[in-house]
Amino acid sequence: MMIFRIAVAAVAIAGSANATTFTVAAMGNSSSGGTALATIALHAGQSFHVTASTNDLWSAGALPRYSDANGLTGTRFAAATDDSGQPVGTQIGTNFGTWTQSGFSAPYGALVGQIGSTFTLLGTNFSGTAAATGTLKLLYWDSNNGDNTGTVAATVTAVPEPAVWALMIGGFGLVGAAQRRRRSGYAAA
Repeated sequence: MMIFRIAVAAVAIAGSANATTFTVAAMGNSSSGGTALATIALHAGQSFHVTASTNDLWSAGALPRYSDANGLTGTRFAAATDDSGQPVGTQIGTNFGTWTQSGFSAPYGALVGQIGSTFTLLGTNFSGTAAATGTLKLLYWDSNNGDNTGTVAATVTAVPEPAVWALMIGGFGLVGAAQRRRRSGYAAA
């Protein structure tokens, strides 16, 4: 019975996706003047997901510069469910275009990921694969961090790699073999 419990625990650990929530600060984690927030280690080609609420807002300065992790891509009005703190109906965001840094362009105020020297627009809902092996770093994409405020909570989920799935399937095989051996032992007695 003990072998069965250990095998089940190992399978559960090996097969579970690693989801962690990180708080990305518009000022402290700005691509210009801040420091990228280190999150999880990924291998080249490994699948991962990043999500952030569209009601979780940060700002690049005076109104109308509030955005969610998608960035300042269009007109946005305060809602009762967002965290802008502005009266409902107040224009809090507008399209500011893109900012280019290190050869990569993304909307101002967007959530951007970096692994090594490769940047990726993550926004509020990203699913893809790591372009390189390394630590995924998160950035608030902006040209000047001096007037940035707010934070966005980004949940990063690493999808187990094929080798982990092989380990998990092997664990199921061990559990089955232990059960068969146990049943055979009872039948012989």
